[in-house]
Amino acid sequence: MGNKKLRITTQTLEVLGSLVSSTEEVSGADIARETSLASGTLYPILMRLEEWRWIESRWEHGDPHTLGRPRRRLYRITGLGARNSRAEFKKIETAIRRPAWGLS
Repeated sequence: MGNKKLRITTQTLEVLGSLVSSTEEVSGADIARETSLASGTLYPILMRLEEWRWIESRWEHGDPHTLGRPRRRLYRITGLGARNSRAEFKKIETAIRRPAWGLS
């Protein structure tokens, strides 16, 4: 992390929106379905957000044989992530409301 700033892309905002709107932990597959992002785009975003502590993840409890499927990785937004997400969404909202002809 160092002095670097987390790069907020449109896809990152989509992932954050999905996580902020959920009251429970969600799997990567759930996020992919909601955002229509491919796994090659989604999982690097999730990894970066976790590295920056905007989200947390854990493996689902249970034996894959009992579950009848592989265990899922479950994600949830942290307090830091929720605060920073709101700030990023506010920036976008402000930029959208600004008239284009007023820019120089």
